[in-house]
Amino acid sequence: MEADTVVNNVICQFTDPEGNSLGPPLYLPQNAGPPQLQQIVNELLKNEEKLPYAFYISNQELVVALETYLEKNKVSVEKVLPIVYQPQAVFRIRPVNRCSATIAGHSEAVLSVAFSPDGRYLASGSGDTTVRLWDLNTQTPMFTCTGHKNWVLCIAWSPDGKHLVSGSKAGELQCWDPRTGKPSGNPLSGHKKWITGISWEPLHLNSPCSRFVTASKDGDARIWDTTLHRSVICLSGHKLAVTCVKWGGDGIIYTGSQDCTIKMWETTQGKLIRELKGHGHWVNSLALSTEYVLRTGAYDHTGRTYSSPEEMKKVALERYNKMKGSASERLVSGSDDFTMFLWEPATSKHPKTRMTGHQQLVNHVYFSPDGQWVASASFDKSVKLWNGITGQFVASFRGHVGPVYQISWSADSRLLLSGSKDSTLKIWDIRTRKLKQDLPGHEDEVFAVDWSPDGEKVASGGKDRVLKLWMG
Repeated sequence: MEADTVVNNVICQFTDPEGNSLGPPLYLPQNAGPPQLQQIVNELLKNEEKLPYAFYISNQELVVALETYLEKNKVSVEKVLPIVYQPQAVFRIRPVNRCSATIAGHSEAVLSVAFSPDGRYLASGSGDTTVRLWDLNTQTPMFTCTGHKNWVLCIAWSPDGKHLVSGSKAGELQCWDPRTGKPSGNPLSGHKKWITGISWEPLHLNSPCSRFVTASKDGDARIWDTTLHRSVICLSGHKLAVTCVKWGGDGIIYTGSQDCTIKMWETTQGKLIRELKGHGHWVNSLALSTEYVLRTGAYDHTGRTYSSPEEMKKVALERYNKMKGSASERLVSGSDDFTMFLWEPATSKHPKTRMTGHQQLVNHVYFSPDGQWVASASFDKSVKLWNGITGQFVASFRGHVGPVYQISWSADSRLLLSGSKDSTLKIWDIRTRKLKQDLPGHEDEVFAVDWSPDGEKVASGGKDRVLKLWMG
């Protein structure tokens, strides 16, 4: 037997992204690569249907046989080699590469765009005081929703798709029926200054959806009930403007403020549960690891529809539990102090990781749909990618020549979209860490971007007043 046909073994320990071991350490042949590892992990997990996995050693994806990796990185085969297996989406989203429609209609800048949870409709809010609803099949305007007296700063669909709420610079809110484009009742008043954020109560906690929370420049957050048509709880305690708000899957509301703190509230009486301190300047953006399933409720990329609120609640709960697993919900905050923090708010008031690297204020932070990654957009013109579980820095995406305002993920967590002051959209490939697609076309700053939950379309809007739809 010739020496070069001897296959050496290496001791490997598989762990999930949270660090939990999958069985004992195993002796694996060094010529094993990702396909063989997939087979082993599927067997160890006793998966009836074989699922795709990616493998990471020291935060680097393994794309070659183990022996090639060991030689290249001069790794000792005497020690146990830890390999992290990361579940991948079974479906694939194609990157969009062309503008399929440029739709005029707004007479001032488009400040926000949001796809409905089922991906069939699109809403936009504008400086012209209107909200517009668009039919994506025909790529034409469906309804112009009038009633606000000032700029529409933010919009949010309920996770069951039955309501759309918009908030204005005057501090008033309006609930709309997306099927008719008509207001559901009078404007909701209570806030004294402009609205900075809106977040709905998760569908798995309440179906049909009726409650949402808003953040305002006036220093308060308020919980509203669409059936009672009024503010039911005022969350007071921040010393300065509340800049962002998220309603978490465990029923807790998180608010970020210019007073540098993040506060956690329970939602029956509005009591303050905990304060998260650490930032040295304004908190600008909050992201939850479960945000994508909370936003889409019972809807996924398959386009399945439902006959009752009970059925939707059941499926939303299943999706939430599956996505969350045994881990607790994670929170990331982005600040004017150029830093981010990763928190596990259910277990500690202290941050898990301080995430540094941006050279300017952090404008927007967003977890990938599977919770494995965090992306951040900054005025330093870069988009950065971080590990969504440890908070470790992974990569910088450079290419924009102006501040990056907003980011959005593809449903399969493989692609990231960014919109910038430089008038372009860009799509980044998470696996190769490179620019996948450059999407010029807007004539001015791009303020708002969103990727539809069905993965088919991207929408963008900005200073040039047009809405652009992009397709694969």
